Amino acid sequence: MLNPYFLQGSSQEQNLVQSLINEQLRMYGVDVHYLPRKYVNEKTIIREVSQSKFDDAYPIEAYVDSFDGYGDNPTLLSKFGIQATNEITLIISKERFESYISPLIKNETNIKLSTRPKEGDLIYFPLGDRLFEIKYVEHEKPFYQLQKNYVYELKCELFRYEGEVIDTGIDEIDDTLEPIDGVDGSTILIGPSLRLNLAGEPSRATATVSVVNGGIQFFTISNRGSGYTYAPKIGIGSAPSGGVTGIATATLIGGIVVCTNSANPGSKSVQNINVVNAGSGYTVAPTIKVSGGGGTGAAATAVIENGVIGIVTVTSGGSGYTTTPTITFTGVSTVSAAATAILTSSGTISAIHLTNAGAGYTQAPTITIAEPTSLSTGNFQFNEVITGSRSGATARVRSWNASENILDVYEVTGTFVTNENVVGSTSSASHAIRSVNDYPVDDGYVDNQEFELEADAILDFSEINPFGQP
Repeated sequence: MLNPYFLQGSSQEQNLVQSLINEQLRMYGVDVHYLPRKYVNEKTIIREVSQSKFDDAYPIEAYVDSFDGYGDNPTLLSKFGIQATNEITLIISKERFESYISPLIKNETNIKLSTRPKEGDLIYFPLGDRLFEIKYVEHEKPFYQLQKNYVYELKCELFRYEGEVIDTGIDEIDDTLEPIDGVDGSTILIGPSLRLNLAGEPSRATATVSVVNGGIQFFTISNRGSGYTYAPKIGIGSAPSGGVTGIATATLIGGIVVCTNSANPGSKSVQNINVVNAGSGYTVAPTIKVSGGGGTGAAATAVIENGVIGIVTVTSGGSGYTTTPTITFTGVSTVSAAATAILTSSGTISAIHLTNAGAGYTQAPTITIAEPTSLSTGNFQFNEVITGSRSGATARVRSWNASENILDVYEVTGTFVTNENVVGSTSSASHAIRSVNDYPVDDGYVDNQEFELEADAILDFSEINPFGQP
């Protein structure tokens, strides 16, 4: 039986020790932020967390026990590749946590444990501008001095981002998700993301045309060929002395296996040959040669005429185009010209190719390009929620490149569709989607696209029948 004449941990003694510890932490510690993990979705089988978020951050003083620098995880080579995970040990006051942070989070329904720091929560370490994940909480060291414990020792590892929402309202913490510049000048995004190519604010494109004699009016395809995996080159016979040799480009079409008897149903045939430059000075139709593209058999002939449109020069690419605009030519002619526009991923017109250069023009016609139909406006804000106007899909903004109209998002729910507008919940910015790229942005280290290409070379399930023809 203990001696009753000696105190064995009175509340006064315990309070004195706790006060001394709190004072030392405030003198020799650093201000960190504690981010409790909130569980948004859990799987029902083994309670695996499929979605979580960090939207609160509480400042608290902590002593850096790793005084000699970051510790390194001894695992250098694992099934996930080479790893060198930084570790840090922090000590915080038990009383400060229980009297300051616990009351603020105890009524949160999606927080599992509020009475002490828990594994899986985050610590923002300002000296290195890094987020660390708590891997283990030691709450019995020092071991019951005066019959009580006074600190929590947090064993932390550098946080590996896996799609969690980080939106604390503190810029120094939230900007962890913003893109960083790589050593080669490229932009690196941390964690999975989805890239949306959007249409910019609408503005009509403009172009000018010229008229020439003895130019190529159009091409007639006599054989579509087969087996093309990319557009072949179109070789045009040289114009006579003093003339200009024409330039053309080919477009492909797929899904006509029955007609072409292609061994690879995923390959394509020549759909059209469009005029880029009609040339001039031709007195007889030039010869046409189709080469490259991985296929064979395509053949075409050229039709020449006087008073054709020689070349179309885009003077302003415009912006905000989500679909190919209508192009009209106004002028006196025997055959009116027709053309198609080539759109970039940012919704501007890069070139105009003639499907028919017309005939009988005595002076340059007026070319008119239809206005874009999108109603794009505004700039998105980092970490705001965007919503698809038709699909109802949602995501959070990772980065917004207004000059190239590229929006990188994360925490995607649902499926975005092309030509719908995405609207920002905070900025009210609204832009139409031109295309969706679900490949992660290449940061110089990931090899997913290379693996996919190599796998397709073995067995390509994008083909109609990868095991052979029906």
